[in-house]
Parts: sequence; structure tokens; C-alpha cells
Amino acid sequence: MTSVEILKVTNISKEYRMDGVTFTALGGISLVIHEGEYVAIMGPSGSGKSTLMHIIGCLDRPTAGSVELAGKDITHASDHDLARIRNRSIGFVFQQFNLLRRTSAIANVELPLIYRGISSRERREQAKTMLTEVGLGDKLQNIPSQLSGGQQQRVAIARALITDPQILLADEPTGNLDSKSGTEILSLFADLQNKGRTIVLVTHEADVASQARRIVRIADGKIVEDKKVRRP
Repeated sequence: MTSVEILKVTNISKEYRMDGVTFTALGGISLVIHEGEYVAIMGPSGSGKSTLMHIIGCLDRPTAGSVELAGKDITHASDHDLARIRNRSIGFVFQQFNLLRRTSAIANVELPLIYRGISSRERREQAKTMLTEVGLGDKLQNIPSQLSGGQQQRVAIARALITDPQILLADEPTGNLDSKSGTEILSLFADLQNKGRTIVLVTHEADVASQARRIVRIADGKIVEDKKVRRP
């Protein structure tokens, strides 16, 4: 059975102009990610991986080339449509957690559903279910300062998953965590992938990338390696 193509970027490039000088961040990248894959995009600072992440996440547009999400060309989508795609189809997990400080875990997780006109009662039930899934069913009313770094990242993951996105996009998700908490978050990603989630993880750390099932290495704005990771 052929798996579904969730994301397809074809010969994309990205150029920036600063002080009259053109800088090429990406130079002709093509990549296909299928449903249920767990892919790590790896590269050092300045390699272009963050630029690629922004384009995959509909936060930026390529200078040339095309981007398809679930078979639909979104290269020239309007800003309004890109915002809708980000809310409905892409779940974001960032290094900094980006939680509202004085807001409970369950209220933080509910936030993406507010824009869909879902009733407060239904939002609360969905958020409770999602927090329970990431192991925080007993921390619903805790605010971020009452949670460890690993627990805050779990809240962020629950918030990213609440819209049932087609892709979970994680940018250096263990960067602010100690080694134990980082290992637990990576284990959670593995569990989510085993349940059928599509995960794209962006990192500069080889040990973090090695937890994925496929590693795409980027250097100087180009893909230099794309390999599957063997598991015992």
C-alpha cells in the first residue's frame, strides 16, 4: 500500500536581500514527507534548516519552487489561507514552550480551538483528553510556573495536537530541557508516531535526530543526505 504524501516541496529556493546584497538561504530543495513518518531535519546554524521549517510551517514563502500540503498546492495561497492552514493542519512545538504564563495548562491547550467557534464545554473536554494523553491528566489547573520544563513542553505538545493536525512540527523541542526531560519528550514523540502521527523535528543535535525514523541533513541550503534510520 502506498502511503499518502502529506508534504511535498519541489525545487524550492529562498533568497533574502540585505543592503543590496542577495543571500541564498535555500538553493533548490526537493522533499516528500509521507503520512505517519517521523523525520528529523538536521543541520548546523546557518544551514537553512530554520528557513525550510518556516516554509513547511507556512510561516514564510519560497522565492521559487512549489509547496504542496496533502496534495494541494499552497505556494501562492493568501495570507488568510496560510493562517487557516497553520491553525488547522500544522501543530507547532517550539523550544521556548510559548505558554501563557498566568493561564492553566488546560486553558493553554484550549486556545487553538477558540478560533473554530467550538463551545467552551467541548473545548474543555478535548483539552482534558489531550493532556491526559501526554501524561498530564493530574495537572489540568496548574499554571506554567508550577510545572517542570518537561511538563511545560508536554502542555505545548498537547496544544499542538488539539486541532488534530496533519503535521506536528517541532523546532528544537528539547533545547531548553535537561537530559532526562529531553529523553522523555523524545519518547513521547516516538509514541505519537507509533499512533500514526506525522512528525517533522528540526534540530542541530545528532543524538536528538537519531531518535527519528528518517534523517534529512542540510548544509549550505541544500540537502546533503536523506536516509532511513534502522531500528533493532
